[in-house]
Amino acid sequence: MAILLTAVGLWMTAVTGLLPLRDVKAVVRHTLGSLLPGRGGQRRKGAAGVTPFQAVSTALAGTLGTGNIAGVAAAIVAGGPGAVFWMWCAALLGMATKYAEVLLAVEYRARGRDGSWQGGPMEYISRGLGMPWLAGVFCVFCLLASFGIGNAAQVGAVAQVLARDFALPPLAVGLGMALPAGLVLLGGLRRIGAFAEKFVPLMGLFYMGAGALVLLHNRAEVPRALSLIFRCALDPGAAAGGGVGYTVRQAVHYGVARGVFTNEAGLGSAPIAHAGADAQGPAEQGLWGIFEVFTDTILMCGFTAVVILSGGPLWQFGLDGAALTSAVFSRALGPAGGWVVSLSLLLFAFSTVLGWGYYGERAVGWLLGGHRGGLTLYRVCYLLVMVWAAGADMGLIWSLSDLLNGAMMVPNLIGVVALWPVVRRRTVEWRQRERRRGHAGG
Repeated sequence: MAILLTAVGLWMTAVTGLLPLRDVKAVVRHTLGSLLPGRGGQRRKGAAGVTPFQAVSTALAGTLGTGNIAGVAAAIVAGGPGAVFWMWCAALLGMATKYAEVLLAVEYRARGRDGSWQGGPMEYISRGLGMPWLAGVFCVFCLLASFGIGNAAQVGAVAQVLARDFALPPLAVGLGMALPAGLVLLGGLRRIGAFAEKFVPLMGLFYMGAGALVLLHNRAEVPRALSLIFRCALDPGAAAGGGVGYTVRQAVHYGVARGVFTNEAGLGSAPIAHAGADAQGPAEQGLWGIFEVFTDTILMCGFTAVVILSGGPLWQFGLDGAALTSAVFSRALGPAGGWVVSLSLLLFAFSTVLGWGYYGERAVGWLLGGHRGGLTLYRVCYLLVMVWAAGADMGLIWSLSDLLNGAMMVPNLIGVVALWPVVRRRTVEWRQRERRRGHAGG
């Protein structure tokens, strides 16, 4: 699947005319620039939709999870520091894939019964390709995946950490996460979006603020940490004089695998959130998809990697996942460092539960034609799984999650690749509009 996603990423990068690399200024202007006072970032908010920023915040809520903290550590342990470099490479390709997904989601979306915009892979596969049966396959796998990677995997990881650090019983953790999640999910995309646009930036600032203190404490090691990432990408033996046993194949494998799964480019999940945005156009909202991948993988995962590597050779001493990240924070900040990592894991996992809860609802809604009884049953089951997952076997959960992610990815990528002419046409039209406005990309 990593090979498949890489190939699709290369193809979509070519189809878009290297948009993520050529049009960096335009991407920044249409995303972060639109949030500046007087730039209209909130002007398009209305009763029938959410703002573009609320849409991307909801999507980031689904992608920013325990993998940004524990997953990065696992990639470094398994593939060496060079894995981070290949993670960034995968993200650069994933930007074009995510842009295409989001563009198609807005292009083929439709009004729901309540007047709000609804869409995603189920719509562009059904309406764009004329293959409703394949759209149904996607929805079934999306529904199942929402219980896995978006729910059980997140809650289980948090429960393990909180049990280790604070001796909290798993049942209490599950209930403590399920109750507030239920309150937010009941409000649909508008409530999730309003919550996410405030919650996601704050949790990111909290984690990165604490991480900045770690980097300040380890400032003498930061240049070495950055050097390790690039030197070990093609020469893994440079990690410790050749004695660790890493290979280039390991670095590429674990880096690409972590990169393609952490930002969910190609999975088809985030476009469901972006489809609800009151966007100016398909290409304009697609630019937020590029921003999403950059924020998730290059910024957040890269930040975690530098923090871990600046802490010395702890990653070579048998620690893994959240335990490694916690050890680095604790070495610099004392006991408070471990608490920061535990709380950050809780916040990141909670945001992921919200984002994927909405994705699952949309899949159920498409399959059942918006039947309210089916949505209510799904919400109850979703919250019950959160309680159960707190004490479940994480090995089984992660295996099932990976399997379902792959199954969900296949029909989505069929739709994205088959509809490349639409992506190409809309991208060309966007560039023409940019030139007429005097803001030629690149």
